[in-house]
Amino acid sequence: MVRGKIQMKRIENTTSRQVTFSKRRHGLLKKAFELSVLCEAEVTVIVFSQKGRLYEFSSSDIEEVIARYLNQVKGGQNNNIAVQQYMQQLMRGSASMTKQIELLDASQRKLLGYGLSSCTSEELQEIESQLVRSLSRIRAKKLPAQGKYIVPYRSQSSQVSDRDHVETELFIGLPEMRCS
Repeated sequence: MVRGKIQMKRIENTTSRQVTFSKRRHGLLKKAFELSVLCEAEVTVIVFSQKGRLYEFSSSDIEEVIARYLNQVKGGQNNNIAVQQYMQQLMRGSASMTKQIELLDASQRKLLGYGLSSCTSEELQEIESQLVRSLSRIRAKKLPAQGKYIVPYRSQSSQVSDRDHVETELFIGLPEMRCS
């Protein structure tokens, strides 16, 4: 005789419902016991009947298992909050880096001569002084190797400190011959 498939819905007949509850409760508790013995798992099952009767199985002290469960749930919530805060911090950092990249990209385009029509005369003078300083540094690095030295040119119109300059390096020749 083959078992028939039953639909998962409430059993209307109270006697049939009670019989099914008893059989399935017994099967559930038996499986919990088998799981704890065969796999050395810590298992706790708590079942309340429709009338409020308590049926339980625990492979160890049930209060310890419940306390451990509550600690896991609380720890998971705290961990989730920490992850969310970390994600927000990463998002802010990403936005800051994106803005910085855009500024550097705009500066690079201006140094290459693109988009200069929107610049003021002061900005153009600053770009010129940055290019002159960069060229002077390149010459100062290259020419001492040939026995010559050129004093770096500094524009008098430039009032920008050394930390605001753009450094460029030009390497000519084979990689072994590069100056650092």
